[in-house]
Amino acid sequence: MKGFGEGKQGRYRAESDASAPWECPSFSRLMNGNKLMPVLFVGHGSPMNAIEDNAFGRGWARVARTLPKPKAILCVSAHWETAGVQVTAMEHPRTIHDFGGFPEELYQVQYPAPGSPELARQVAGFVSGAKLDKGWGLDHGCWVVLSRMFPDADVPVVQLSLDYDAEPKRHFEIGAQLAPLRREGVLVVASGNIVHNLGMMELRGDDFNEPFGFDWAVEADRKFRALATKRSYKELFDYQSLGRPAQLAVPTPEHYLPMLYILALRGEDEPLKWFNDQPVAGSLTMTSFVVGA
Repeated sequence: MKGFGEGKQGRYRAESDASAPWECPSFSRLMNGNKLMPVLFVGHGSPMNAIEDNAFGRGWARVARTLPKPKAILCVSAHWETAGVQVTAMEHPRTIHDFGGFPEELYQVQYPAPGSPELARQVAGFVSGAKLDKGWGLDHGCWVVLSRMFPDADVPVVQLSLDYDAEPKRHFEIGAQLAPLRREGVLVVASGNIVHNLGMMELRGDDFNEPFGFDWAVEADRKFRALATKRSYKELFDYQSLGRPAQLAVPTPEHYLPMLYILALRGEDEPLKWFNDQPVAGSLTMTSFVVGA
């Protein structure tokens, strides 16, 4: 294949080039059947999910087995915020260990997936004002999840940053601009947590992932899920008006906003399939969903 799309109008190209690194039989079947690649939002939680055998990692792996093999992955992570929108455009993105206080074993984990400068250029063409970046890499919101979904690290990965000056509606609009990628065999993964308040975490035992949620966290998660299912996007944009539980659930927006990218990519007749819908540490929820699988 040459090109993932063509400019901001989203015209598609499918010129033959057998040397392309992302060429795969599943992509041909995807295009021939005129199907859309599924998209998903993942609650990523603790970086330890990369090395622990737990229900969340198994849930990510289980969902990956239901998907066509993507020719590339575009990841929107809560952990890359920039002025304006940026897209990683290096051939070999580094694995970023952007956390502290964890076992040494976790810092030794590498996720050596290739990058795709070509996909980066295509994404920059879809998203007005987006700039190419060659200094970032794959942060833990990205590689922790992908290491369980695609452990062979054989699918090219590009990250799209969150513009920290943009309003929620603008993030939704950027997500919608990525729609042509679904016909190009590109898997869009957004990684955050619908409820994410680290300042109010409380552990009840030694296991961070032991099911436990404060009443307000469970209520907010339930509310956000209901609004997402009903496509009540205006209310989701104005989440701070939804009451005290929502305000506690989203004290800062970076973990909440990735969800909007996937909601924007949902087709008219596509349901949301929820998984890993469990609260942990009192003030986080691992709630995730897939569209199109």
